[in-house]
Amino acid sequence: MQASASAGAEHATGGRGARGALKICLAASGGGHVRQLLDLKGVWSRFDYFFLTEDTALGRSLKDQHRTYFIPHVAWGQVKKGNPLPVFGRALKSIWQSAAILLREKPDVIISTGAGAVYFAVVWARLFGVRVIVVESFARFEKPSLFGRLAAPLAHEMIVQSPKLATFYPKAKVFDPFKVLDRQPPPKEPLLFATVGATLPFERLVNSVAEAKRRGTITERVIMQTGVKVPPIDGIELVESLSFDQVGEIQAKAATVVCHGGTGSLITALQQGCRVIAMPRMEARGEHYDNHQEEIVGAFVARGLIASAETVEELETAVREARTLDRVVATTEPAALTAHLTSILDALADKRSSGAKP
Repeated sequence: MQASASAGAEHATGGRGARGALKICLAASGGGHVRQLLDLKGVWSRFDYFFLTEDTALGRSLKDQHRTYFIPHVAWGQVKKGNPLPVFGRALKSIWQSAAILLREKPDVIISTGAGAVYFAVVWARLFGVRVIVVESFARFEKPSLFGRLAAPLAHEMIVQSPKLATFYPKAKVFDPFKVLDRQPPPKEPLLFATVGATLPFERLVNSVAEAKRRGTITERVIMQTGVKVPPIDGIELVESLSFDQVGEIQAKAATVVCHGGTGSLITALQQGCRVIAMPRMEARGEHYDNHQEEIVGAFVARGLIASAETVEELETAVREARTLDRVVATTEPAALTAHLTSILDALADKRSSGAKP
């Protein structure tokens, strides 16, 4: 197997749970998809498991604690942007690598939260007789994802996390994990943390924060994660990438977070009791492959949990208003989903122990 497919596997320290009779593949692309799997640690940590993901900052932090394999980034939306050849090249590589990893590890179950990068792993898993559990992304409130539509016919268990998606997946089980906590937010420093996420650059967010800082609207200390190298900006501490733990340490101190519209960034900031201003990536601006971030941000705004901004002027307004608002603590609480998945895996493990095929 090529090194890019198995990077991190030899150095991982985790992956052997108490009920090692069952092996689980945890398949997710970078960012919020992986974070959703991490929220389900109570489900898979009792078994023999490994991660299949992309080589992002979060993916690299995973390999320090868990057996982890990397596969190429594949996003169908890139084809629509008129750049199909690199996508097809990565897809072919992913097809071969996904098959090789599954044949090497021989999992009994695959649990996937999407998206495109791990679709081929789901296909191979079904062909190899692996039990397939697909969890539609928490990012999808109104409409299903392309990954979900393609993977649902392959799934033995299909799970959605918004009641509105039940009409698209009649056989799916619904678990809404969102919860506002009755908890006093922790004390904060006069710090604003801006982040573009782990997978794509986001010039509009970077430039808007820089301009608001230059105009004096943002008076707080600013740390900004940019995704790619950018020229120095007066008054702003720049960093290209941060590990999941490093992001958590900064958010624990930051009173305000300005981020893209990914669920991972939104939820981790709300878990830390930060005031959150989201700038969703837009397909029309070439910032993403579709407009699902606008859907996500709209749902969070409707719940009264975050503010949104598209321009530097809207960002300045949101920053001023954020200082006057009470902070809240919110999270995804997947207790019901955890219980459901635990019952499925325990039943499969018991079959395996009795000598039956899971």
